[in-house]
This record gives sequence, structure tokens and C-alpha cells, in this order.
Amino acid sequence: MRNLIIAAILVTAGCAPTRPVHYYTLAPVSPPVFQLNPAGPTMLVGIILTPEFLQDDRIHFRAGSNEAGSYEYHRWVARPGAVVGESLVRALRGSGRYRRVMEAYSSSAGDYLLRGRLYEFDEVDNPAIQTKISLHLVLIDAKTNRDVWSHPFEREEPASGKTIEEVVRSMDRNLQQVVKEAVAEIDRFVTERSSTPAAGF
Repeated sequence: MRNLIIAAILVTAGCAPTRPVHYYTLAPVSPPVFQLNPAGPTMLVGIILTPEFLQDDRIHFRAGSNEAGSYEYHRWVARPGAVVGESLVRALRGSGRYRRVMEAYSSSAGDYLLRGRLYEFDEVDNPAIQTKISLHLVLIDAKTNRDVWSHPFEREEPASGKTIEEVVRSMDRNLQQVVKEAVAEIDRFVTERSSTPAAGF
């Protein structure tokens, strides 16, 4: 009898309701329309590197000067580095400057390789709630394997309220603006470089 009671308790505990995990996605920076330029260069987009704390899908926050944490039940549908990389690919494809834009693989061949490191992609409470993105991008000439362009991007976007949904909307606006600024700078550099004899295209 005692064993039956213990078994019943374990079954009841196993059936206890658990808190659901909520997943959030960010809107694409541009529609999936490929505006390709047959005369343009081929752009490869490499992996966006991240620190260890951004290598999972949890939404992270910082409070004050030193406290940092994450929401266990509020997560992105993909890791931040992948979200930023996919946004850059879509925006570059939509710019109409390139013959091809694709993710970089070991067998990929192109004219430029875009690499990056994402340092911050989180909610900041200090004291108002906002989101912060800190991203550094480097453009490499694939023919010479040399860095030809480098630019940091750092931006904060206020949240309109204190709920996680409002934080997500803030991050959405923030990422849209950061990627647009980054692609505009890359487009400008590639266009200016291609108009000089040293570009080699």
C-alpha cells in the first residue's frame, strides 16, 4: 500500500502544470525580393559571432551597472547572431547592388565576405526600459583576403512600456534601423570602390 501511495504522489507531481515558454520573432528588414544587379559583385555573409551569453535563444536583460540576466520563459525563435545575419542577407539582396548575396560556406566563391561580431542584443533597464544593439562589421576583399572596410554600429531604442511584448517591438525597431544603416554604409563603400581602377571588377 505504501508503494502505491508513493507512486500516486509521483504521478500527481508529474502532471503538475508547467509555465509555457513564449517565443518571439522580429519582422524582416526588407521583403524577400531579390533585386539583383548582373554587373555587381557577389557578397558572401559569414557567421555573426556572439559572446557566450548570446549563444542561446533566451531574451537577455541588463539592469543598472552590473546586473545581467535572462528570461527563462521568453525566448527568440532563433539565436541573436542568426537573426542579425539573416537580416543582413535579406537587406543586401533587396538593395539591388549585387549580382548575388548568399551565406558563406567553405565552397562559396565571391568578391566580398562580410563578417561581424554582435556584442549586445538585450533589454537595458537603467532606469528607463530600452533595447541596445552593439554590432561590429568587417568587409573582406575575397581576392586579397584583406579587410577593406570596418564599422561599429551601436544603437539604443526606447520601449514604449514595461511588458516583454513592448521590449520585443523596441528590439524590432532597433534591428531594422541598425541593419538599414549598415547596408547603406556597405553599399556606399562597394559602389565607390567599384568605380575606381583599384577595385579590380
